[in-house]
Formats: sequence, structure tokens, C-alpha cells
Amino acid sequence: MTRSASAPGKIVLAGEYAVLWGAPAVCMAVDRRAVATVSDRADGLCRIATPGFDGDDPFRIVDAVTDGVRPPCDLELDTSAFVSDGDKTGIGSSAALTVALLAALENSVDIYSAAMAAHKRLQQGMGSGVDIAAAVHGGLFEYEMTGPTVRPLTWPEDLAYRVIWTGVSASTAAKLSQLEDRESHPSRAALLQAAPRIRDAWRAADASGILAEYASYIAVLRQFSVDHGLGIFDAGHEELTDAAMLDDLVYKPAGAGGGDIGTLFGRSEADLDAFVKRHAGLVRAVLPYKLEAQGVRLERR
Repeated sequence: MTRSASAPGKIVLAGEYAVLWGAPAVCMAVDRRAVATVSDRADGLCRIATPGFDGDDPFRIVDAVTDGVRPPCDLELDTSAFVSDGDKTGIGSSAALTVALLAALENSVDIYSAAMAAHKRLQQGMGSGVDIAAAVHGGLFEYEMTGPTVRPLTWPEDLAYRVIWTGVSASTAAKLSQLEDRESHPSRAALLQAAPRIRDAWRAADASGILAEYASYIAVLRQFSVDHGLGIFDAGHEELTDAAMLDDLVYKPAGAGGGDIGTLFGRSEADLDAFVKRHAGLVRAVLPYKLEAQGVRLERR
């Protein structure tokens, strides 16, 4: 018997880092899906194929999902959709694959709690689990680790966005490890206060309010990065953030920062396209990622 499942990646729009200490994050699932296919075997062996695989060691993911007891089957794990020009773009390929593999093995999409447990094993307790929530639920949502809690949000009709690729891959795990070794600064408390405010702006689904709130949120995130030596705005994010401010737009790194992707926001599609053209020297690529309404799903073979 063969079963297949897929799950989407994610982009964290606000609340990065602060979510680790109980503050809300805002996240969107994106239309790039990890695919896991499971075919039963009668000889008791477990074989793993990884066409287009990029991310964590596939054996670590399998062991995290199965709690170290590999089932007798052929596993095909595909995260090729999470790669741009040979580099991973930092949209949660490991979490999406964890969710897809678990759904394929269980032949069910009712796997949220089990996926969170597998994620903790894979990440050795680090991380918030927001990428697992995106992979399971899809859509635009606010997330808190307590519970964990997922609440759907509505994308404002007059808020345009672009996903910008820095051309530099970054490691979220490395950032989190670095953060653990740093003394806490007042900017951490400021970030914990700023995260609910930007979440509230997203709840209101008002583009003007969201764009206005991002100005203060980004200022706090910048100071938090400097104080804790995280380099969130490295790899070109700093320059793009400043350029967007001058053009009355909003740009910020997505998630842990230091590379990977960022999001550019504005009221007009034309304004965003003009910004990208005007600052072509800063923009490595615009990735055609869109909001994905559907989370994990079983696929027909």
C-alpha cells in the first residue's frame, strides 16, 4: 500500500523571537509543499529516497517522526519546492516534511499533537513550533506557544506584499543557540510589548494600521538584534529596510533573519514592483510565494 501527503512552508510576518517567551507571532503558510510518500514493504526494511531533498538530515527527521522505530517501508521525501537556485530559502522545509511524513505514515491529517512532539524531538526542544502550526493548519494566523494556540486571521484586501530572497541561507537553530548564550537586555522586554501590538494590527485587517505599526516594531527588532548580537538585519536586510522606509514602504527580515528571505509590504502592487526595479542591486530575487490556505493534506497516487 502506498500513501502520500504534503504540507506547506511558512513565513513569519511578526513576533519572531518574542514568540519563544510567550508573545504572539503572526505567520502565513506559503504555496511551497513538502511531499512524503510511504510504500509498505514485506521484508522488514526501511529505505529512504530523497529526490530534491534539502534541509535537515532525512534520517533525523524520520527518527523524530517515528520516535526511532523505523517502519518497514520505502520512504520518498521531497522538499525541492523549498529551494531557489540551489539554496534553501528558509521557509520551514523540515517542519513541513515532518508534518507530511507523519500524515502519510498515519494516513490521516489529524496529527497536530504528534507533529509538535516530533518537532520537539527533532529540534531538541528548541523553537516555537509556529512552522509546524503553519504546515498543519495553513492560511494566515496568529500563534502562541501556550496551548499551543492558533487563531485564523484575514489578509487585508489592500495590503500588497513581495517575498524577497537575500541569496544567503541562514540557520535558525544557530540563531536560537546564540540567543541562549546571551544576557537578556531591555530590548527583549520591548519586543515582548511590541509583538502584541503588531498582532492586534493584523487582527484588525487594516493595511494602514499594519504598515504604521511595523515602523515601531522594526525599530524594536533592530535594537533587540544589536543588543543580543543576532545579526537579524545582516545579508542585505538592513539596506532593504532603510530603502523601503525612504519609499514609504515596509520591509523586514522574515523569521530569524540574518539571510534567507524578507517581506516587502505596501498599499499598491505597482509601488512594490517599482521598488524592486529601482533597487535591483539590493534585491537578489523576488520569490513567487503566495498565501496557502490549505495545510497538510493526503495526496492521491
